[in-house]
Amino acid sequence: MSFFLKNKGNPKVSSAKEKLHGAGRKSDGDGGKRSKSKLSKRLNEEISSDSETESDPVGKKQRRDGEEEIEETAQEKKLRLAKLYLDQLREEEEKRVEDDAFESDLIAGRLQEDVLEQRGKLQRLIAKELVPPEASEIRLLRGHKLPVTCLVITPDDKHIFSAAKDCSIIKWDVESGKKLHKVPGGRKGTEDRHVGHTAHVLCMAISSDGKYLATGDMNKLIMIWEAATCKRLYKFTGHRGPVSGLAFRRGTHDLYSASHDRSIKVWNVDENAYVETLFGHQDAITGLDCLSRERCVTAGGRDRTVRVWKIAEESQLVFHGHESSIDCIQLINEEHMVTGGDDGSVAVWTVNKKKPLTTVKLAHGKCGDPGLEQPCWVSSVAALINSDTVASGSHNSKVQLWKCGQGYRGLEPLFSIPLVGFVNSLKFANSGKFLVAGVGQEHRLGRWWRQKEAKNGLYIIPLKRKDPEVPTTTEPEVEQEER
Repeated sequence: MSFFLKNKGNPKVSSAKEKLHGAGRKSDGDGGKRSKSKLSKRLNEEISSDSETESDPVGKKQRRDGEEEIEETAQEKKLRLAKLYLDQLREEEEKRVEDDAFESDLIAGRLQEDVLEQRGKLQRLIAKELVPPEASEIRLLRGHKLPVTCLVITPDDKHIFSAAKDCSIIKWDVESGKKLHKVPGGRKGTEDRHVGHTAHVLCMAISSDGKYLATGDMNKLIMIWEAATCKRLYKFTGHRGPVSGLAFRRGTHDLYSASHDRSIKVWNVDENAYVETLFGHQDAITGLDCLSRERCVTAGGRDRTVRVWKIAEESQLVFHGHESSIDCIQLINEEHMVTGGDDGSVAVWTVNKKKPLTTVKLAHGKCGDPGLEQPCWVSSVAALINSDTVASGSHNSKVQLWKCGQGYRGLEPLFSIPLVGFVNSLKFANSGKFLVAGVGQEHRLGRWWRQKEAKNGLYIIPLKRKDPEVPTTTEPEVEQEER
């Protein structure tokens, strides 16, 4: 009884004791936990130290690598990946820059060629690569009854147009050598009802897009044809003498014509219109040529002058150099040209100098009876545009190819191609892969001579290139290898 009364009488003391006992139990629990953790840590340290002494060096490396991997933080990983990405971008950029540099070099080279071509200073060195063809590789296309007087090659080098003294025009296929179309010649007095020419065709030209073909004859007429179908479109009249030269300005349908009436006329074929007439030559004009500029060049025959006509400026430049009649002319580029005359010489000119840069006299030798020899007339010349290769033809049974020197200041013979007859026309293919010669038994402008053994037709002459040289082992090196 007293026990219960005693506890009941002092409740604060009992609660305080309980609190003190509870706190003591908590502290004993915490102390136990701390002592256990310290003991396990000490054991771990002892075990790890024992394992380090007993493990091999490989284990150390693996542990270090693991420590390093563990040591890389998220920030360091981001930095490392960013560096890798930047390196990859740098490599791709360098590769792209190299490709762009290569492409830009190609484009720069092309642009430089275009600029040189416009300035008339482009000279591709092709002549040194050419080799003479075999006689069996030269093809003869026959279809004209009388001597061939002129020819042109289409811009794609697939077709040839030729005309002759029989007044006919023939369209040929280059690859097969077959006739695709023929416009027959007519008799005198049938001009009103005949579609084609009724007099000797002396000259022809084709536009740079291959759309129009122009032909000129002894009857003072110029006829415009659709090149694809050989359909006659227009007939231009106005010259008072035989039409001896025709040329289209490149990239346009402007046509220049020259005549024995000593005048040059300008026509617009698209509009079927006459534009203007230019005067200056003192004798019959024998040849005319034109490229991209608004100007043309002419050979003045027996007035012994070459003239450059600046159409826009309405002016002309006069050049002297040949000793006799200048019979043919061809532009090499915008500022250089080649001419041939009946004095037997071939000359190369520049528009910046009044005299020829170089002249080769007796380019085709002499011909005639003993004691009465005279130079062989140069009846035709041709030039591979913007290159150092030109060709000339005569009646000494060969076509001569020439190499122009640096800056067109020299003319060296390359090789000759045997052809019997009068070479009245020469044209290089635009690709430079072949040369076409129009040959006849007579000269295109007259009948001073006749070679009966000649065949009237077209000769297609392939222009082969040298094979790339393969380096060979010299004899001393072979001897050393054998030893």
